[in-house]
Amino acid sequence: MRKRRRSSGASQSIVALVNDDPITGYEVLQRRRLMAMGKNINSQVQANFKRLIKDPKTTARLKAILDETVKANEGKSKDEIIKIFEGRKKAFGRSLQKQAIETARRSTMPSQKAALKELINERLQLQEAKRINALASDADVNRVLAGMAKRNKVTPKDLAKNIAKMGGNIDAMKERIRASMSWNNVIRRRFGHRIQAATRGLDVMIADVEGGDGIELRIQRILLTMPIKLDQKQVAGRLRDAELLRAKFTDCKGTSSLATGVTGARFQNLGLRSPSSIPEPTRTLLLSAQDDEMLPPSVSESGVELWAVCGRKTIPAREKKRASAKDKLQQKEFEILSKRHLKDLRQDALIEYR
Repeated sequence: MRKRRRSSGASQSIVALVNDDPITGYEVLQRRRLMAMGKNINSQVQANFKRLIKDPKTTARLKAILDETVKANEGKSKDEIIKIFEGRKKAFGRSLQKQAIETARRSTMPSQKAALKELINERLQLQEAKRINALASDADVNRVLAGMAKRNKVTPKDLAKNIAKMGGNIDAMKERIRASMSWNNVIRRRFGHRIQAATRGLDVMIADVEGGDGIELRIQRILLTMPIKLDQKQVAGRLRDAELLRAKFTDCKGTSSLATGVTGARFQNLGLRSPSSIPEPTRTLLLSAQDDEMLPPSVSESGVELWAVCGRKTIPAREKKRASAKDKLQQKEFEILSKRHLKDLRQDALIEYR
C-alpha cells in the first residue's frame, strides 16, 4: 500500500484521502458514535449516576438550588416554595442522568484510528462496487432501514430521531449499510462460483432431524440480458427498462406477460426455492418482501434482474437444517474471499493521511 503524508498546514477538515476520495473529521466522529451505539451502556450509566449522586459537588449544588429558590420566592408559603424546589430538583436530576449517559457513551466510543480504518475500508469497497456497477440503490438501503425500524417497533423517522438523540446521523448509517450491501454484491459477483462450490458434499455432513419447520419462497424472475462488453449507457438503459416493467407489475399472475415484447427480456417461474439458494442481498430483500411484491431491479452477471415473491410455505426440519449448514459454509467462504479481496484493494490503493 502506497502512502503519502502532507504537512500540518493541510486542511484539518480532511483526515485522509482514499484514491483522492476524502474522509473528513466529521465522518470519523460520526462513525465512532455509530460504532458505539451497539454497545450496552446501562451498567456504566448506572455507575456514573451513582457516582454523581455521591459527589459532594452535587450536594452543594442542591443546597445552592434550595437557597436560590427560597430567595427568589420570598413571601410565598412554605408549601409553595417546596413545590418549586422539587420541580427544580427533578430538572437537576434529569441533567445528572443526561451527564451520566453522555459520559458512558464517550467511554465506550472506539478510537479514531479504528473508525478511520473502517471508513477507509468502506471507501475502497464502494469504489470497487461503483467500478463494476454493483452499488446498492437508495431503495435497497431504505428497505433495510425500514426493517430495522420495524424490529425496534418505531417508524423510520423515529429511528432517525433516536439516532440523532444519541449523537449520530442517519446519513452515516445509510452509508454504512450501502457499503455493506454493495460489498456483498461485489464478492457474490466476482466469486459466486467459488462460494457455491464450498458446499459440495453438504448432505453427508447433515444428520437426520425430525420435527420443526422452515420457509421456502415461491419466486419468479424477469431477466433482461446484456452484452458481455458493457458501458454505462447500456446498463442505465436496461435499468430504465426494468423500472418500467416493475411499474406495471400488479401481482404474480401477470408477471410472464410483462416480459412479452421487451427485447432481451426472459420470464422465469422459479417455483419454490430455499432462501439459502439465493445470493445476498437479494435473499434478505425477498424474505422481507410481501407476497405478490416485486423488488427493485438489480444487476448481476447475467443481466438486470427483477425478482418477485409469489408465496411461501413451510418445509421439513431436515431441509431447514441443510439450508442452515449450507449458509454457514458459504458465509465462511464469503468472509475468506472478502478479506482477501479487500486486502488486495488496500495494497493497490493510494491512501494519504493528513
